[in-house]
Amino acid sequence: MGLVSWELVHKATVFVAEEMGVALKRSAFSPNIKERMDHSCAVLDREGRIVAQAEHIPVHLGSFRVCALNAVRLLKEGMELEEGDMLAFNDPYISGTHLNDLAVLAPVVLNGDVVAYVINKAHLVDVGGPMPGSINPNARTVYEEGLIIPPVRLVKSGLLDRELIAFMASNFKTPDITLGDIVAQVAANKVGAKRVRELMEKYGAKEVSEAWETAIEYSRSVASSEISGWRAGVFEAEDYLEMPDRDLTVRVKLEVGGGRVLADFTGTSSQVDYPLNAVYGVTYSATVFAVRSLFRRDVPVNEGFYSAIEVNAPEGTIVNPRRPAPVSGGNVETSQRVADTVFLALSKSMPELTPAAGSGTMTNVMMGGRLPDGTYWAYYETIGGGTGGRPGKDGVSGVHVNMTNTLNTPIEVAERTYPILFTAYRIREGSGGAGLYRGGDGIVRAFRVLQPCRLSVLADRFRRGPWGLWGGGSGKPGRIVIVRSDGHIEEMPSKFTTDLFPGDEVVIETPGGGGLYQPKFDG
Repeated sequence: MGLVSWELVHKATVFVAEEMGVALKRSAFSPNIKERMDHSCAVLDREGRIVAQAEHIPVHLGSFRVCALNAVRLLKEGMELEEGDMLAFNDPYISGTHLNDLAVLAPVVLNGDVVAYVINKAHLVDVGGPMPGSINPNARTVYEEGLIIPPVRLVKSGLLDRELIAFMASNFKTPDITLGDIVAQVAANKVGAKRVRELMEKYGAKEVSEAWETAIEYSRSVASSEISGWRAGVFEAEDYLEMPDRDLTVRVKLEVGGGRVLADFTGTSSQVDYPLNAVYGVTYSATVFAVRSLFRRDVPVNEGFYSAIEVNAPEGTIVNPRRPAPVSGGNVETSQRVADTVFLALSKSMPELTPAAGSGTMTNVMMGGRLPDGTYWAYYETIGGGTGGRPGKDGVSGVHVNMTNTLNTPIEVAERTYPILFTAYRIREGSGGAGLYRGGDGIVRAFRVLQPCRLSVLADRFRRGPWGLWGGGSGKPGRIVIVRSDGHIEEMPSKFTTDLFPGDEVVIETPGGGGLYQPKFDG
């Protein structure tokens, strides 16, 4: 490359993705993005391959590979993007996650040619549908989860398509907030496209493309080298998800060898008329996350890394459903269980590196209703838990685990924005599993509502606590109770929808992580 190294170009490209994320966070309207940072950004080459990602949300990042390749394939089939255009879509069977995650793709044009793309995903708090937060625990099809947006041009020649915006706004319960977040996504892509173009103008388009190719090959080499150091063989595991009336099974067979990992999910439960189906992009994302977590060396997360991991998820199962299966919870809960199951299989290949199970749930809380002035409000957050005990260290308490990398919603922001009053927020002491290295503790988070509203919760690990490893104990299962204003206490399942009235209090206790190794007792 002459005077500039591929490492410099690669790091600069990673920083482009990071800067996109900063622009998105700072421009967003909803606390879910502005405070919790529920968004992700990446840079793609002209073929749609990932060349750089920011360190954002794991379930978004791995799915970008599926999402981007699908989008670029559609563009090659006749949908053209010119300078100043942007494509938007949230169809889970194309974007690879769920309806709340709107993907926005923009071309990078230099001298009239498309030389790259930038893309971001952001979790919009409400995209229509019958439930606040658009994650419907009662959905039997994807059509009951919200507005499905196929790949359409959101921006044309630098201007928002007002007709499309009006159509979307008429389907959103909180149009001002949601549209404000979408405009922030557009702004982030403008920043990213500008920075990539500047990079190519400085070093040359050909040189930058060659640097990206070198970074991909380097990543492939590092990934292969790391995996080659693992114990080769076939390793199997299964874990479970809670339905109201039964459990679903996630089963994986990992083939490790030759510098590659093949994850085969044959034997996993068939898809259900319930929102726990995970589209292929989610399953792929959760699998590569678990594999990447055991690497000792830093590896650029791009197409080179992804090419070292193959995922076979049979169609018609909860890890690769057929349309129109509902999928909102697959993104947030089944993703967690896929990661747990892959970790459990990996523990048989690399016991010295694998942690016990973390909380294994995002504990999704969705609320909303009408205020006295007639406006609608919608609230969404996920609540952390404990990580599993790790080789050489206890687990971490009160953090988001595995497929989520978000922050909490600050109480001050939530109380200022929504008609709720928090009554407790603390570590759930003693909820981590026993072990030589204890599991981290979960969280107690409680609030009282000040206006009538509807509450939906999608969580898991209420019947089985997160597993321990090699003699370590399980973490405590999750628990939710509603204390009604008249003092009546209702014990709730892990997935439900109910109406709340002023004075009702919701108390949420998230699972602790599993313990690692047999506890050591003195005497």
